[in-house]
Amino acid sequence: MSRVAKKPVALAKGVEVNVQPESISVKGPKGALSVAKPAGIEVKVEDGHALLSANDASLVPLTGTLRAIVANMVRGVSAGFERKLELVGVGYRAAMQGKDLNLSLGYSHPILFTPPAGITITTPTQTEILVAGADKQLVGEVAAKIRGYRPPEPYKGKGVKYSDETIIRKEAKKA
Repeated sequence: MSRVAKKPVALAKGVEVNVQPESISVKGPKGALSVAKPAGIEVKVEDGHALLSANDASLVPLTGTLRAIVANMVRGVSAGFERKLELVGVGYRAAMQGKDLNLSLGYSHPILFTPPAGITITTPTQTEILVAGADKQLVGEVAAKIRGYRPPEPYKGKGVKYSDETIIRKEAKKA
């Protein structure tokens, strides 16, 4: 059995796990999430923990993956996930226009980004963007999409970068 799959998922206060034959749904204070459940995997909820087990040896790796997804769903509906982006460059700025994010990234036009349902975007300063939500995958996808409008370049380091990302700088050509 997978070491990851053997570990029980601790359920936080106020988090409910509902197991159907086809899916697993998790409900908490920050929202509700669900994931499809393969046929040969058993999920038991008891004493504030969720235990996963596989009926077939070929489903053991998938059990570990499903356990990690369920653990992320439990953390997402109780605490939530957050990704911080920084804008580096002269004149690069971000501002909220209602629910849309307005980006000025050195192009001849502003970029308007509408976040999907379940994602909240805030701009504490003009050069910081906070992407938050309950779904870890969706938060990462939205942050990557915003970063993709102007990825950081290696010569001056200008662009949209994650706050914990380090840009490896290159030396310019020498004459």
